[in-house]
Amino acid sequence: MRNLLFSKAALLTLTAGSLFAVDAPTIGVVNFANCITDSKLGKQEQQNLETLRKQMATMIENTSKELREITAKFEDTEYLDSLSPKAEEELKVKHQTLQEDLARYQQQFYQVLNHANYQLVQKMNVNIASAAEKIAEEKHLDYVINREACFYVRTELDVTPQVVAEMDKTFDLEAITKNDTIQQAEQSFLEETSENAPLLNTKDE
Repeated sequence: MRNLLFSKAALLTLTAGSLFAVDAPTIGVVNFANCITDSKLGKQEQQNLETLRKQMATMIENTSKELREITAKFEDTEYLDSLSPKAEEELKVKHQTLQEDLARYQQQFYQVLNHANYQLVQKMNVNIASAAEKIAEEKHLDYVINREACFYVRTELDVTPQVVAEMDKTFDLEAITKNDTIQQAEQSFLEETSENAPLLNTKDE
């Protein structure tokens, strides 16, 4: 009887182990940061963000430079003496306006960049999720999770290169579609111009 109980227990253990092996989910891991730095879309979005940052920084620097120049004029007594009361008042108004503009630009600088960065992350999240879904279907994965959620992961579970490749494929296809749309619009414009040309010539006559 005792041996029979042990046999049943062993059988149940083996059965449970087999079921667990069958039902165990297949997981892939993707590095979100690498998808941004390595993909064509990520590089484009980073470049757009950097362009925006430079534009705003230039605007702040130009305003600061102009403000410094006017401040220097106020410190030049000879220059101030040469101004009429009206001109001096206009200079004061301009100085005040530049101070207000500079303060506004500096405040907007961080707000705009933070918003742009948020939009970048959201856009990348949508594209990475879409690419990861396709890779999961190809590799029969049950889950694709962000690498940042893991303290450790085996190298063979990392599907980041495949996800980046899928993102680049989509990026190239969208670029081709966009170019085709532009060419079609240009062709339609040329055709309409050609059709209207005789009418225009007739009016001129």
